[in-house]
Amino acid sequence: MKRLERKVLVALLAGSVGSAALAADLEQVYRDALAYDAVLVAAQGTLEAGREKLPQGRAALLPSVSVSGNSNWNEAEVKATGISRGYNSNGWQVQLTQPLFRWQNWVQYQQGELQASLAEAQYRLARQDLTLRAAQAYFDVLTAQDVLAAVQALHSANTQQLELARKSFEVGTVTITDVHEAQSRADLSSAQMIAAESDLAVRRHALSVMTGKETEVLKGLRKGVALSRPEPADIQAWVGAAEGSSLAVQAAQLAGEIASREVERNQAAHLPTLDLVATHGNSTTSSAFNNFAGRLDLDTTTVGVQLALPLFQGGAVTSRVREAAALKSKAQADLDHARRSSAQSARQAYLGVTSGLAQVKAFEAAQVSSGSALEANKLGYEVGVRINIDVLNAQSQLSDTRQKLARARYDTLIAQLRLKAAAGALGEEDVRAINALLE
Repeated sequence: MKRLERKVLVALLAGSVGSAALAADLEQVYRDALAYDAVLVAAQGTLEAGREKLPQGRAALLPSVSVSGNSNWNEAEVKATGISRGYNSNGWQVQLTQPLFRWQNWVQYQQGELQASLAEAQYRLARQDLTLRAAQAYFDVLTAQDVLAAVQALHSANTQQLELARKSFEVGTVTITDVHEAQSRADLSSAQMIAAESDLAVRRHALSVMTGKETEVLKGLRKGVALSRPEPADIQAWVGAAEGSSLAVQAAQLAGEIASREVERNQAAHLPTLDLVATHGNSTTSSAFNNFAGRLDLDTTTVGVQLALPLFQGGAVTSRVREAAALKSKAQADLDHARRSSAQSARQAYLGVTSGLAQVKAFEAAQVSSGSALEANKLGYEVGVRINIDVLNAQSQLSDTRQKLARARYDTLIAQLRLKAAAGALGEEDVRAINALLE
């Protein structure tokens, strides 16, 4: 029997070691999300489509070549003689057109460059958002795991206290009230444990939606790890960086430039256009009423320039200019909003880091104090100077402090990433830096 128990213990230890070896870390989750996340895949498609704006804009500056052809049956009658004949005519033509002066085409090419750059900025913004979402989902799972562990410990302690209260009641040292209080706390912690297990399952599923993998074991923070303060430790420096360098501001600046070019492009519709046009063609006509026998075969080649001056288009051009000017004003307002929002995000994230560090320190001290208070209340209960409810309250306080400490640590790490993101400086090296804090 002992040999069987030993084998079971060895198997369990081997399984736990294997699970630890297969535990995923933040960097692995981030890599999986890069390859699987549907939002980022959609952003990749948008990026590839946006890159095509550049060759499309360039095409308006390059020559265009077209080929046309025709074949017609003709019926002709000479009124004076009453002679009627039918004949066939065929023709084809190749035309090359090279714009020499079309200012709207040049502006469109500039817009194409800006639109391609905007697509790149929007993709970087989407990738940055993925980093934050992956980290948030990862730490949400760790938080749920720590909450569940704290609630399970509380339930175990409450159950032990209930058994102690029952035995004490049987020997007459406590009243039935102590038993009821302990039973109430045990039932409450049982309900909390069920809720924590459900929340953990939800958080794990949310992570799997991003990564496409069901990960049961995640690496947690190392015990006693020290979280770093923002560098530089100046909120105004981070706010200034956010106003000038955040990806949202960069995208809004590019959108504003595109809107300005759109006004110029529509205004250029009032300007003349000049094109170089070269054609070469052939026309073949069967003999009908001419002096040529059989058929007339004619080759033609022309080279020249064409000047066009738009005069009036029913007010459409002026209307489009007004529309573009209104959209330019909107783009400027969007840029102002992006700067203010980025500055606010930087302030919020900076304060989240600094206040989070202070909370972590306070909760760590509170955890030690709560543990000491619990031991003191247990001892006092044993010697009769404390009652059952004092022990139950101390156990709840310790469990609550553990949960708040876990949340404060993870929230501080997320705030660090959000601070970098607000300043447009979040990258894979920041993920690796936080990943190095995991065990």
